[in-house]
Amino acid sequence: MRVRFEGTAGAAGWPEAGCPCASCARLPEGARAPARIVVDGRPLTGGPVVSGTRRLLYAPDGAADGFAPVEAFDLVVLRLDGAPERLAGLRRRGAVGESTDVVVVGIDHRVPSEEELARRLGFWGARTVPDGTVVDLDRPAPRRPPVPRRTLLLGGSRSGKSAEAELRLAAEPAVTYVATGPSGAGDGEWAARVRAHRERWPPHWETLESTDLASVIAHARTPLLIDGLGTWVAAVFDELGAWEGGREGVHARCDDLVAAWRRARVRVVAVSDEVGMGVVPATASGRAFRDVLGRLNARLAAESESVALVVAGRVLPLP
Repeated sequence: MRVRFEGTAGAAGWPEAGCPCASCARLPEGARAPARIVVDGRPLTGGPVVSGTRRLLYAPDGAADGFAPVEAFDLVVLRLDGAPERLAGLRRRGAVGESTDVVVVGIDHRVPSEEELARRLGFWGARTVPDGTVVDLDRPAPRRPPVPRRTLLLGGSRSGKSAEAELRLAAEPAVTYVATGPSGAGDGEWAARVRAHRERWPPHWETLESTDLASVIAHARTPLLIDGLGTWVAAVFDELGAWEGGREGVHARCDDLVAAWRRARVRVVAVSDEVGMGVVPATASGRAFRDVLGRLNARLAAESESVALVVAGRVLPLP
C-alpha cells in the first residue's frame, strides 16, 4: 500500500494567503497545501483501508472516536485539531500500537512554527511529513525516538510551565494528575485556579491529591504529572512544623522523593518553581523554603532525562 500526502495543511493552507500572523510569516508561500491523501491512486476521505496485510486508518474530525479495531493499524493519519486527545483514545482502544506510524495533517497557523510542531509531535509519538511524501506500508515505519521518562519543568509564576507539562502527556492513554497543593475549599480565588487547570485536562485523566510523592511514584502504573514541587515543599514544612526550625524531617522527605524519582518506572513530568532568580526572602522561614526547593530542583534535574525552563510560554531546554 502506497500513501501519497499531496497536501498536509488545513483547508486554507499554511501559510494562509494574506494572513499577517507570525506563524504564516515564518513560512514561504505555498509551503503546505490543503490536506489531500491518495492511497494507491485513490483519494482518501476517511475511515479504515485494508490492502492485503496492511491496514491504514484516516481519522479526520473525530471519525474514529468510537472505533474498536481487532489489531493495531500500520498507519494512522490524524488531523492536528484534537490530535493528542484522539491519539490517546486510539491507544486505549488498541488502534495505535508500538509499531504504528502516526502522521498528522490539517496543519495551520495555530502552530507557531515547523520546529514547534515537530517538538509537540515528538512528545505524542507522532510526526508530520512534507507535501509530496510517499509512505510505503510494505517498508518498516521510521523508529520513533524514545520519550524522556523523567522530565522537570521549571519556571516562574504564570510562566506556562503547567500548560507545557499537560501538553507533553496529552497523547498518553492514561495519566494521573498529582495535585500537591490545597483543594481550594474555603478559598474562592484558589478554587478558581484549580478549576481552570482541571478544565484543560482531557476527561480521561485521573486526579490524586497527595503529599506522599515518593510512594505515589513507586506504585504508579500510569504516567504522572506532578504539579507542583513548590506546593509540596510548603506542605511538608506544614506537616512537620518545620517553618521555625528542626528541618531534618524535611530533608529526609526530599531524600525519599529523589530516590523514588531515580527508580521511576513510568513517565513522570514534574512542575516546579525556579527560585534562583528572585530577591532574597525577608524572613528566615522564607529563606529556608527557598533553599530546600532550590536544592531539590537541582537534585531532581541531575536525575532527569529532560529539564527545561519555561518563560512567557517559551520552552528553553537545559542541557
